[in-house]
Parts: sequence; C-alpha cells; structure tokens
Amino acid sequence: MSAAALILAAGQGTRMKSGLPKVAHHILGVPMIAHVIDAARSAGAARIVVVTGHGAEAVESALAGAGVEFALQAERLGTGHAVMCAESAFADADGSLLVLSGDAPLVTAETLSRLVAEREAAAAAMAVLTAVIPDPMLGRVVRDADGRVDRIVEAKDATPEEASITEVNTGTYCFDARVLFEHLHRLGNDNAQSEYYLTDMVALFRAERLPVVAVMADDPAEGMGINTRIQLAEATRALQRRINERHMLSGVTMTDPDLVWIGPHVTLGRDVVLEPMTFLFGATAIGDRCVIGPDTRITDSTVGSDCIVDSSVVEGSSLAERVTVGPRAYLRPGVRMEEGSKAGASVEIKTSTIGAAAKIPHLSYIGDAEIGAGANLGAGTITCNYDGVHKHRTIVGDGAFVGSDTMLVAPVEIGGGAVIGAGSTISHNVPPAALAIERSEQRVIEGWAARRREARRREAWQDDE
Repeated sequence: MSAAALILAAGQGTRMKSGLPKVAHHILGVPMIAHVIDAARSAGAARIVVVTGHGAEAVESALAGAGVEFALQAERLGTGHAVMCAESAFADADGSLLVLSGDAPLVTAETLSRLVAEREAAAAAMAVLTAVIPDPMLGRVVRDADGRVDRIVEAKDATPEEASITEVNTGTYCFDARVLFEHLHRLGNDNAQSEYYLTDMVALFRAERLPVVAVMADDPAEGMGINTRIQLAEATRALQRRINERHMLSGVTMTDPDLVWIGPHVTLGRDVVLEPMTFLFGATAIGDRCVIGPDTRITDSTVGSDCIVDSSVVEGSSLAERVTVGPRAYLRPGVRMEEGSKAGASVEIKTSTIGAAAKIPHLSYIGDAEIGAGANLGAGTITCNYDGVHKHRTIVGDGAFVGSDTMLVAPVEIGGGAVIGAGSTISHNVPPAALAIERSEQRVIEGWAARRREARRREAWQDDE
C-alpha cells in the first residue's frame, strides 16, 4: 500500500488538566501521538504531516527525529479546518490520504491497511472507520435504508433518535486525496459549535453521488480517544496487554504480565524471562535467555544473550553476553560492559568500558574509566574523575586488583597485573605488576580505651554529686 497520512494534533485537551499538550503525554515511554505515527508508517504511509496548534513547540519537540512534517492550525475551528490548514502540504497529492487523530493511540497498522484497501477497492471518495463503543461523546454513524453510510452526526447535534445509535465514528478516515481537496472548502460551520466538521464530508459526498464506505473495527478499542488521565491509563493497559501478548507468543516468559511494561520499539530474544516490575523502554534490545528483573528499568540499551539484570537501572548502555548487573546497580549512559563482566550490588557506572570478565562486585562508583579484562575492583572503589571543572580518565589494566576502599584520583593509570592495597588514595600512575599502598602510619596506644572509660565514669560520678 502507498499512501500519505495527516494526523490531527492541535487540540488543547483541557480535560487532561495539564500544561502539556494532550498528544505529548507518554504511553509506554513514547508520546501517544508516536503510536499513531508508527501505525501509519507501518501501514505504508510514506509521508506524514502533523497538524499542531496548542503547545505546537512542545509537540514538535516531542517528535524531533520522527521524520514527520508539521502544519499549524493557529485558530482551532474544527477538524475540517485543521485539514484545510494542511492543504498546501498536499497540493500535488493523488491517491489515498489517511486522516487520523493524534489522541487515538490504539489504532493498528493492520486496520489502517484494511481501511485504505477497502476505499481503493470501492473507488470511494471516503472510507470511515467505525466501531461500537459506549461513548456518548462520539459522533453517530447514520445509515440509509440500504445500509450505506448517509451521514455522521456529532454528539452535540444529535437528535434523541440519532443519539441512540450504537455505531460511532472513530475519527479515523481514508480519503481520495484529490477528491477531498476539491470539495473541502464547501464545508460549512452551521452547527452548535460553529466549527467546520470533517464528518460533514460524508453528506457532501453523498449529495454528489460519490461513494462513501464504512469499515467496522475488529477491536472497538482501536477507536478509543484519550481525553482524560483515566482514559490515558486505560489505553496504557490496553497497549501493555497487546505488546506483552505478542512477546509471549514469540517465546518470552513473564511471571506476571500485568507487572511488565514494554515500549513499542523494544525487541526481545527467545527464552527471555521478565520478572515483575520490569520496564523496558526506548530503543532497547534484549538477547536470548536473559533474566531481567524484578524491579528493573532498561532504556535505550542493548543487552546480549545470557545476561542477568536484577533490580537495577540501565540507561543508554551496551552489555555483551553473560554480563551480570545488580542488584541495585545503576548504569548511566555511555557504559560498555564486555563479555562475562559484572557490576554488582549498589555499583554506579557512567561513560566507562568494563573489560571481559572484569568484576566490580559492590559499593563502587566508576566514572570516565577503562577497566581492563579480568580486573577486580574491591568494595568501595571510587574513581575521582571530576576536579570541579573537567572530567578525567582512569585506566585500570588487565588483571589488576584494586583493594577495598580505594580512591583512584584521575587522571591516573594502573598497570596490568598491579595490586592496590586496601584503603589507598592513588593519585600517581602505578607500573604493571607493581604493588601500590598509600596509608597514614598506624599508631597503637596501649590501655587508652580502658583509661578513657574510667575517666568518663568519674566524670559521670562527679556530675551526680
């Protein structure tokens, strides 16, 4: 299928009670309008234009890099007016044009493909996606005696008889682009809202004997629009269930699917196990046989096969195969963990490479560092990488052993196979295979503790006097 798409996203969304434009609210880690864009693109829309209005800058910022164009609806005078504002972007359009709502994130690519195919098969001027949804705010689809779509009546303008109709308009359409723009400016605004309704195109086309077809959605949820935080949560649950079921059917185990949240662009290998309270967002890829969670969030990261990430946060990082992370570890952006390496309990790492089989078992901070293969950093090891103005690098060679409670003051290099004594502050380079110890002299004063206790006892006795 080859088509273009126009997505309407100019509304303020007052019922959201938010300073953020409605379509910029996130569902599973991405703005809700991004789900609509993905569906249109997957359905074959080669070109996508988004109509913005309220909070246009915020919407455009949220969609930076999404490969879409923008048209501005400065005055919001209805859906028909929104399409008029994008007319110049489709001056040479010829073929199918999807017109979608940016606040309807549950629509699928399969449904959009069917909508286009049925319009083209019928050579219709317009195809309307309908559904049976118990929502009194949606426009009603009125059919003639032969069962053909006759008109769409907005809820505010419906008579009691029309309001009783259960088939509703979802706000998702496919037009013959050339025919649409030839007739668009014939729309009027003689209605309760004094707005230009795109739905009035149905009656306008019918009056000129141009075919209009209706396509019923297989899943009524696809027609759900988001207007409140409650509906936002309902849509999140629906997408969560849809995505999780797809992954489980592809070989992923979820011990409790209701407690796993996966973004639309995440990929998972086979035999992955996702424990409760796991969040996988952004451009994240998980390899085969990994165990992720519980209580874990991974964003924009790559995790190789046979890894374990337990109760941790991983952002913008890359893990090779057989890497172990956690519990309670924090991998900040720019971390590369090589095969078989470990970042253990309460370890924080940023902008560093951890070599193959290297271990940072617990209670450490490693920043702007290169840790060699097979190196072992004891508990409490810290790279002092920031001098208040600049960040500096720390290099630990292959097979080096760093004792517990060691400060590595960058820039500094520890040679391969070197040993650092526990409790040291290392501010100078250490040669390979050397031992480095930096400690104050230990003093032992015999009997000091007993004398101190006796003095305190006498002080207390004198106070009682």
